[in-house]
Order: sequence, then C-alpha cells, then structure tokens
Amino acid sequence: MSDTPLNNPHRIDALLRRSSELAQVSDTARLDLELLLCHILKKERSFLFSRPEHELTDDQLEQFSALLEQRKAGHPVAYLTGTRDFWSLELSVEPSTLIPRPDTEHLVETALELCDHKPQRALDLGTGTGAIALALAKERPGWTVYGCDRIPEAVALAKRNAMRNQLERVTFVESNWFSAFAGEGFDLIVSNPPYIVDNDPHLAEGDVRFEPASALTSGIDGLDDIRLISQQSPAYLNDDGWLMMEHGYHQGEQVRDILHDNGFVDIRTVQDLAGHDRITLGRKPGKPAEEG
Repeated sequence: MSDTPLNNPHRIDALLRRSSELAQVSDTARLDLELLLCHILKKERSFLFSRPEHELTDDQLEQFSALLEQRKAGHPVAYLTGTRDFWSLELSVEPSTLIPRPDTEHLVETALELCDHKPQRALDLGTGTGAIALALAKERPGWTVYGCDRIPEAVALAKRNAMRNQLERVTFVESNWFSAFAGEGFDLIVSNPPYIVDNDPHLAEGDVRFEPASALTSGIDGLDDIRLISQQSPAYLNDDGWLMMEHGYHQGEQVRDILHDNGFVDIRTVQDLAGHDRITLGRKPGKPAEEG
C-alpha cells in the first residue's frame, strides 16, 4: 500500500481531508473529524498533528466511517463520542440531556464574579449533565452546591460526571424545579432553562434535532419556565440572594420585566462575547417587599 495520503485511506492526514463531506451539516467540519478520530484512537488532538502519517487499523477505520455517516446525518459529535468539554471539566453526555454550550460558561463566569469567596449555598435548576453545578464547585471548594433535574437519567448522568471529575461533594437530586427543596434556602440560584418558543423552525435544523425538546422549548414565547422560576425562587432564596438565568439573545428586556414583577431588585442583563443579551440576574431584597 502506498504511503501517500491520497492513496492510503487509513492515514490520519487522508481522513482529515474528508472534512468537505460535512460541509452541509457543520460549520466546524475539520474539528468534528478531529474529535471523532481522537475518540477512536483514544489520543489527544496533538497526536493528530504530530503523527499525520499514523494509520488506523481496519476496525478503527470501520468505526470512523460509521461515525462519519452518523455525523453527516446530523447527529451531534458530543453524542457520537459521549463526551463534551465544559469549563475545565470533561463531561459525559447522553441524548437524555442538553449538550453543554460554550455560551453557558458565561453563566458560570458571571456567578463567580458576583459571589465572593465566602461560603455560599448554590442551586443549579435543570442541571442536565451537571455542568454548571460542577463548574461552580470546582472553582469554589467552600461552597455547598446542589443540582436538580426532573429527568432521572439526567440526575444519574450528573452524578457520574461528579465522580468523573472528582467532585462528589456536589449533591444531585431528582426534582421538578423546586419540588424537592421545601424549607431550603440558597444564596444563589442559577439556571439554563428551556427558552426557545414552541415550534421554532430552528428546532428542525442542526444538532438540536437530536436533543430533548423538553430541555429546549418553553411555551409560545419561550418564557414559561423563566416565569415559573422567577415566581417560585423568592421562597427558596435567602435575603439578598441572587437568581441568575440564561436566556435567548432577544429576551433580555422581557426577563428583566419578569424579575421586576416578582420583586427582584438590582436587575441587570449581561451580554455574551458576541454582544448579545444572554444572562439576566436579580437580587431578592433583604426584607420582603411590601405591596404598594
């Protein structure tokens, strides 16, 4: 068999040339192939660059071809490899949960900037893979961190991710929003809730086709869950505690109004790196607000 890449389909450099096959389904075709190869070879990406002449075995090439066909059909890379990096964590992912997005790292950054290093009780609502809760716990070892999800499979996955990242002190529980936290009080409640409108045409495009709709959509304006969380959070926040939620780029003003209507103060919206409204937060007043 020739050693030239064009004539040897087993070589890493030859396989990476196939990125054009993903042009219709991915804006990151080359990276997608790199991640699939790393998954099959159980190597870091640096190996691909330092050993472009390395040849996959027949079995490995068969695995790669199968994964490539699934990716061409639109299946997310994270579901194909079973992992996704988030913050400084490596997380297992499954189709029962939303794939953690880089945008959500901004929620973690904002929470860490807002709350100083004194011990905090924090709750991540709708934790999914456990990404937000685990990132907060890793950066703030003195905090007491909880994460909840109404999907039992998500709770089990979050617990495995805690073990995988040696953060077993985070407590994950099955709970439909606050249902398991009667009588509890928190200094910080964070959430990346569903915020896409029902029947949004983008739900039929790209990776989100394969993600659970229950983790994405929330009513005709996408704000049903944000309203519910905003209404219920004051009962579970300590005085001067903060509620912080991720939302769609066009929803900042509406979310600020929702928080205001539920008695929050010091309300503001934080923009992401692209300059879009992404996170809105508000503080529960130190004393209950009086009507009128």
